Amino acid sequence: MSDRLFLLLGDDDFLTGRVISRITAERRREAGVDVPVTRVRAGEVTAPELAELLSPSLFADERVVVVEAADAAGKEPAGLIAATATSVPEGITMVIVHSGGGRQKSMVGLLQKAGAQEFACVAPKWPNERADFVRSEFREIGVRASPEVVELVTDMVGSDLRELSAACHQLAADTGGKVDANAVRTYYTGRAEVTGFEVADKAVTGDLAGAMESLAWAQHRGTARVLLADALAEAVFGIARVRSMGGADKFSVASELGMPPGRVGKLQGQARAWDSESIGKAMLVVAQLNGDVKGQAADMDYALEHAVSTVAQLRPRRR
Repeated sequence: MSDRLFLLLGDDDFLTGRVISRITAERRREAGVDVPVTRVRAGEVTAPELAELLSPSLFADERVVVVEAADAAGKEPAGLIAATATSVPEGITMVIVHSGGGRQKSMVGLLQKAGAQEFACVAPKWPNERADFVRSEFREIGVRASPEVVELVTDMVGSDLRELSAACHQLAADTGGKVDANAVRTYYTGRAEVTGFEVADKAVTGDLAGAMESLAWAQHRGTARVLLADALAEAVFGIARVRSMGGADKFSVASELGMPPGRVGKLQGQARAWDSESIGKAMLVVAQLNGDVKGQAADMDYALEHAVSTVAQLRPRRR
């Protein structure tokens, strides 16, 4: 099996993004230096452009080349991918993202025959598949989750893999790895109606009325304060991290920050309205909120409302 060739079967942004981040991190650890990552879509890149990307450098410098949507590749790029896979040049790590179907369906067999390390990246469609995902997430972080816990997380958090994964890690961290049904109910009652991400999205886009209405409904339904605070912090710090990357394309940023490209694209859209001073102030607000909702504030509900309101009003208004 090749340690330079990887086949990601499926096109879920969260799953492919996570695998690519792990491959890249491993290459950087081995090289001891930063390793550049180039992402291209097979249906949009020409054969000469792809050939240049897959050609060995003069000094065999390490780099990762990610070819997305390989199932949509034209005849010449597809032939080049298949040919390169049989003998990946020194210094190149080749990651192929393929849906498993499409006009280049036969490419999957060729890559498998070439010894590609294979990862399943198909988004779960059915409740039992999402339950398997949750069970796997808990297992990976060393938590023995009962069938009841897995079922509750699947039912209460929803179908978004990023949120399911975040929920597993958050529950494990806040319970010391002893996740039971009561902990899940405490954290996620009412989550299906209003999520912390919904409140946060409205706050960082400056929708003060919408953010406060969603927050009030979430509080009424019993959504845990810590989840609402964490979602707001993730949104604010996500915008700050994306802004620090400048005008880089979302695929490069996604690889660098370990986020799905879709998530990065959303954050980039939100970040355009923020400036350095306002996002800096918002970061201080959510940092303070983290302690407030964990017992430092005399009135935790008020602290949460104040933070959401402040972040929404910090977002600069267009003139």
